[in-house]
Amino acid sequence: MKLTQVTFVIVGAGLAGAKAAEALRENGFDGRIVLVGDEPDPPYERPPLSKGYLQGKQDRETIFVHPPQWYAEQDIDLLLDTTVTAIDRHQRTATLSSGERIGYDRLLLATGASPRRLTVPGADLDGVLYLRRVGDCERIHRTFETSSRMVFVGGGWIGLEVAAAARDAGVKVTVLEADALPLLRVLGPQIAPVFADLHRAHGVDLRLGVQVTEIVGAGGKAAGVLLADGTLIDADAVLVGIGATPNTQLAKDSGLQIDHGVVVDASLWSSDPHIYAAGDVANTYHRLLGRHIRCLVPSVSTA
Repeated sequence: MKLTQVTFVIVGAGLAGAKAAEALRENGFDGRIVLVGDEPDPPYERPPLSKGYLQGKQDRETIFVHPPQWYAEQDIDLLLDTTVTAIDRHQRTATLSSGERIGYDRLLLATGASPRRLTVPGADLDGVLYLRRVGDCERIHRTFETSSRMVFVGGGWIGLEVAAAARDAGVKVTVLEADALPLLRVLGPQIAPVFADLHRAHGVDLRLGVQVTEIVGAGGKAAGVLLADGTLIDADAVLVGIGATPNTQLAKDSGLQIDHGVVVDASLWSSDPHIYAAGDVANTYHRLLGRHIRCLVPSVSTA
């Protein structure tokens, strides 16, 4: 049924949110669309953050899902640098960080995921880096220019892709992975060794089956990584890529069903008939598998 003269609020101005807004307009929705994002930039794609844009091979403009003017042309209210602080499911309103309350007829949660944080001593030192947002990417790129050696905690997609970019920039790289092989749980024992050999062939010091116990600092800045066996690896910076967790707090606070993400059916409906969830935050029922799964983009979250 075609929806007209209603308000559709999309919480999260990432790829899922932007494509949802696009799909609504392409499918004839002529009501109000409000797209709310907590970053200062319009929606962008995240894979280039660990690939072309990080390496300096892509211009900044190429990472955006749509040109900035597209949102006005499509009559989409794009609210940047803004968060939704609360959802009142009974009144069907979303409260913004500005204090404004927006009524909705339908609401999509596309709040994504956040990097899982390292919890060892020293993890809060300056120079301990994570990659999720474009600002993170630009900071890491600047780090390549000022560092001669970096340690990467985690041998998943994020760790390996950023390590490859660092090697391309001439940085000495050590990758630490707790498992027996990088990407073992993703690719299996037949393919994972191929990636291990590839990175070693490009000069990566790949250390497997190791455990990080501390980030060692000097003058408030990360200066090395201490392993459980007592080995100390010097570093000018440390990149952590140990997975991601879905941003479910807003959904949880509003009383939606949560289980490793916002639980939705195969049509992306949540436990509330007026609220959907999509992207990294959604735990979606898969009809063929007969169970719920979270489909996270490997190059974004590894996640």
